[in-house]
Amino acid sequence: MLRFSTAGESHGEALTALLSGMPAGLAVDLEFVNRELWRRQQGYGRGGRMRIERDTAHLLSGVRHGHTIGSPIAMQLANNDWQNWTEALPVEEGDPAKHKRVASPRPGHADLAGALKYNFSEARYVLERASARESAARVAGGALAKLLLRELGIEILSHVIAVGSARLEGPVTWEAIQAVATKEEILLSCIDPASEARMKEQVDVALRTGDSVGGVFEVVAHNVPPGLGTYVNWDERLDTHLAAAVMSLQAVKGVEIGDAVQAAGSLGSAVHDEIGYTSGSSFAGFTRSSNHAGGLEGGVSNGEDIRIRGYLKPISTLRRPLGSVDFASREPVKAAYERSDVCVVPAAGVAAEAMVALTLARFALEKFGGDSVLELKRNFEGYCQQVRNF
Repeated sequence: MLRFSTAGESHGEALTALLSGMPAGLAVDLEFVNRELWRRQQGYGRGGRMRIERDTAHLLSGVRHGHTIGSPIAMQLANNDWQNWTEALPVEEGDPAKHKRVASPRPGHADLAGALKYNFSEARYVLERASARESAARVAGGALAKLLLRELGIEILSHVIAVGSARLEGPVTWEAIQAVATKEEILLSCIDPASEARMKEQVDVALRTGDSVGGVFEVVAHNVPPGLGTYVNWDERLDTHLAAAVMSLQAVKGVEIGDAVQAAGSLGSAVHDEIGYTSGSSFAGFTRSSNHAGGLEGGVSNGEDIRIRGYLKPISTLRRPLGSVDFASREPVKAAYERSDVCVVPAAGVAAEAMVALTLARFALEKFGGDSVLELKRNFEGYCQQVRNF
């Protein structure tokens, strides 16, 4: 069973990712892990925090001589900003006068709900853990899951569909997504330069007016075999877990698999992917004329690319704050402001890749088993041969 968790606060000393259940013998490419962390930090509209942090993963356990050894993997990502917060957020009692209160909750953030839940008099501790800074640890763990899936020929990437009202139209190929993801300079991770220019204008307007802007990203899992997940129980469906994984990301308020939104307003004859057969093609020869289902039918992968979209609300910390209430006086005030981004849609896509990778890796390990990568691949190849002989 693959298990993943994170620990750490936004302005604490470090973030920690813990991953258990990884089979032994996986070659760990630390350069790849760190590039994934770099990708998360890129994008037009990022804030001042990205000029401070240079995320790199420090492996503490579970990897020796460059390979996993089957025991839990612990990774640490140091927060460079910690030096500015050592007196404000000490582990010990410290000086209460140096504590930096979040005196008024931000609309759209976890501030108020978290303070009420945990009986905090203000929202500092809520902000520290609810912050999207935590997603850096997810990306580190997801990078290891990606390396495992690569052993099975599965690749996962993302691209941006929309920023504000600017939207990409037309077909998207896997090769186009690859080209965007491998660029040395990442703007808004859109495959079409003209659409990306319109998206950039949306970010410029938000930046100029002290606002923020959201959008839509799409994660694509390529070369996933049919048969991951099952329809036999509601909590074993692959789409259930993929939707939950993407929805768990900060600021994601909606998830779409395939063309679900468009399909809801269409007739069935225009939605369902017709089945054909071509001898010698991949996965038993069955083909599809389209992929409106997003690679999932009945909670089971069907051999087509898995496509899942996240709908990201605008960041809730605004340079031109909205109205709020002071925690202490209950008087109307403006919401608290801390250094923040204007647009994080490309970064959210990278974090969503990590969550999709962790989910697919867990389902692959549950289906094929194996305490070592060699055993996993042997079981996987046996299954693929079974499907080819269907």
